[in-house]
Amino acid sequence: MDINETNVRLWSRFGPRAVYGQAMLALAEKCPNVLAMSADLSNASGLAPFSRKYPKQFINTGIAEQNLIGVSAGLAKEGFIPFVSSFAPFVSMRASEQIRMELGYMQFNVRVVALGSGLAMSFLGNSHYGLEDIAVMRTIPGLTIVSPSDCVEVVKVIQAAERYEGPMYIRLTGAVNNPIVNTTDYEYEIGKAIKLNKGDDVVIVSTGSMVAKSLDAAKILAKKGIHAEVVNMHTIKPLDVDALEEIVNAGKPMVSVEEHTVIGGLGSAIAEHLTTLKKKTPHKIIGLKDEFGKTAEYEHLIKLHGLNGDSIARKVEIFLKLM
Repeated sequence: MDINETNVRLWSRFGPRAVYGQAMLALAEKCPNVLAMSADLSNASGLAPFSRKYPKQFINTGIAEQNLIGVSAGLAKEGFIPFVSSFAPFVSMRASEQIRMELGYMQFNVRVVALGSGLAMSFLGNSHYGLEDIAVMRTIPGLTIVSPSDCVEVVKVIQAAERYEGPMYIRLTGAVNNPIVNTTDYEYEIGKAIKLNKGDDVVIVSTGSMVAKSLDAAKILAKKGIHAEVVNMHTIKPLDVDALEEIVNAGKPMVSVEEHTVIGGLGSAIAEHLTTLKKKTPHKIIGLKDEFGKTAEYEHLIKLHGLNGDSIARKVEIFLKLM
């Protein structure tokens, strides 16, 4: 898939789920051993065009996420590369035992694609919100967890996932009219964070949809004389500990931002690593509160939960004043 100005704008309008479907179409043209699998969500996962063009590479297990993982593991054992998709809470929790045993333990090359993670499912409510999926998946040994920052990075992740050895959990956040972070092609490597700008006063480490919001916050802070560096920590497990230790060694305070509960996500992973270092650095976690919230339109929820650019900037400013 060509990453050019036209496609970048187009993919942004489509949103992560539709772009995932397009990326899978492009991948199937080159890789006949790639399979797209769904728990009765071909339309919702952007895979309807894939199912029509490559019916022999598409499998719908029905609304049976545990079977989805079990069947994908068997196919992976036979040399296929299955990409399985369902809404984040269904695949991460309903099928967590199967992911634990058949992917984490057996290390089969299955890519679990979590749709609508965070608050993106808007009016479908808390039953469909992926609030705590990273926390659940992060406890499974041997499972890589990635969360692309925008639709361009969705394409980069799918391309990288085809070549990757071992099971993956790919967390798709954000909705249609997805904010653009990456405007041109770039080097993407699973496990390697990406520094997006420079700043000497504070480092904002973010993942998924919050990368764009963190860049917004950095612009707001710059107007107040606070220079914030923004790092895209697209891989949550394994963390890029070299990038974290570079921040610590530079003596910069750190703020982590994620569209996930403050318990068990990116912020928790960073905090756990920081405890292993002799040199300490102040660290604040910004994310969703440990509670079930209201149901509403997606952008309203982002603002309500204090995850828009203005709110993040305000929280960073207060954090720096309290140091």
